Amino acid sequence: MAKFIINGRKPIGGEITISGNKNSILPMMAACLLTSEECFLENVPNISDVGVMAEIMRNIGVLVEGVGTRRLRINAKSVNRYSLDPLLVKKLRASILLIGPLLARFGKAKLLHPGGCMVGRRAVGTHFEALEALGAKTIIGEEDYESEAARPHPASIFLDEASVTATENALMMASLIPGKTIIDDAACEPSIEDLANLLNAMGAKIEGAGTNRIIVRGSKRLSGAKGEVGPDIIDAGTFAIIAGVNNAKLTINKIRAKDLTMIILYLRRFGLEIKLEKDTMTIMPSKLVAPGSKVQTRPWPGFPTDLMSPLIVLASQAEGSTLCHDWMYESRMFFVDKLITMGANITLCDPHRVLVVGPTRLRGKVMESPDIRAGMALVVAALCAQGQSEIGNAELIERGYEDIENRLKSLGADIKKV
Repeated sequence: MAKFIINGRKPIGGEITISGNKNSILPMMAACLLTSEECFLENVPNISDVGVMAEIMRNIGVLVEGVGTRRLRINAKSVNRYSLDPLLVKKLRASILLIGPLLARFGKAKLLHPGGCMVGRRAVGTHFEALEALGAKTIIGEEDYESEAARPHPASIFLDEASVTATENALMMASLIPGKTIIDDAACEPSIEDLANLLNAMGAKIEGAGTNRIIVRGSKRLSGAKGEVGPDIIDAGTFAIIAGVNNAKLTINKIRAKDLTMIILYLRRFGLEIKLEKDTMTIMPSKLVAPGSKVQTRPWPGFPTDLMSPLIVLASQAEGSTLCHDWMYESRMFFVDKLITMGANITLCDPHRVLVVGPTRLRGKVMESPDIRAGMALVVAALCAQGQSEIGNAELIERGYEDIENRLKSLGADIKKV
């Protein structure tokens, strides 16, 4: 077990480069199962979830090289199993992304109910209904899933919710089925576009990625390809918030501005002065104020749920009251008790809503990280708190944030991992 020790209220500033998108790289790795030829993925984030996905894939015979670097080489020519290692699956919820590719490749897939961060239940029915439309049948056990697709076929699919991973599973399976598949009420996140770009390079013909209607013209055979992971919007938003709570000037490089429209809208409502230029975003020292309206997560292009936890810290440093509402996960808000012990004025209204009154002066505390995003929120809080904080379960934070210790040190933070 590792922890971060942070001495807060140190001057923060300078420049930071955004990592590759965590939510793009994992489905892109899974998509490499659809071909027996080599694939290369660029701008890969150096996060521990990539290592776990690589372990899962190696366990079924896939060659994965380059973990820990910016470039992965993946060759699934020798894949020899459709059943995933249960111990590895427990470490990563995104392992469910392998169901679609395994069904397309083998006609079968078997895995334990995926593990990972405990921010609440995530329904998987949408996944199996989408795959069932493509010809798969799934037996759902108490602890595992076993799917079989004896005669896969193209289909018209309507997702009962705009699930990102269900959209990705359907996209991948449909790409290896000749004919036209339509996915309606599809998720529209940037990660969907990154995956579709890779699948198109492999030989599929996908239109509409980034909208709620995606048309897939699949192929009997897909080839090897190169794909590039787009910039991580949550990484960009988190560093913008770090600048905001520290009244700092920070230049954030290699962003994709069109992906940050809603995030920038909300940050500006909190008083942040933001300057955009090409692929760069600069946060200027700013007086923080409550936006005067609630902050609510929504499916893309709404405000992303993964940024809600750091945003609550921003609200604690803004003058006025902010109602923060995340309807997606029933456990998202439960970490705020740790911010309260630091001195934040937060009322937990119900599992989905908190009322934050600021500004409050935070004090360093000893805490445990409950999940990736809440853990990063505690890091953000510790950076602007008076005194020393210890944040346990640092490994959870490193699942989603690249080399966070050294990147923060480069900005002036007093942080070390022990």
